[in-house]
Amino acid sequence: MAGDDLIEVNFRLFDGTDIGPNKYEPSTTVGSLKENILARWPEDKEIAPKTINDVKLINAGKILENNRTLAESRVPVGELPGGVITMHVVVRPPVHDKNNEKQLANTPKQNRCACTIL
Repeated sequence: MAGDDLIEVNFRLFDGTDIGPNKYEPSTTVGSLKENILARWPEDKEIAPKTINDVKLINAGKILENNRTLAESRVPVGELPGGVITMHVVVRPPVHDKNNEKQLANTPKQNRCACTIL
């Protein structure tokens, strides 16, 4: 029975909402899981990843690598047979463009108030 080998995974987003659970083959790569997350990302979220490199999956405190399979990334300690694995999804904040930084550096400075506590 091929269905018995499937691994059920739930993806927990940063705000506590979930994508899934869904069942995956043990040979599914972490990169493929991230592509699935991108395809199913809720449209109402302000923060949304653009590529799989903007997403980090964390399972049992370990950041999973894109080229590893789900079977290689599992941490069987504490898993219940037939249970759902919850992986946390972290979205990398957008990287500032170097050109924008130069433009900001060239803009005239505005008067600002600053306080120093000694």
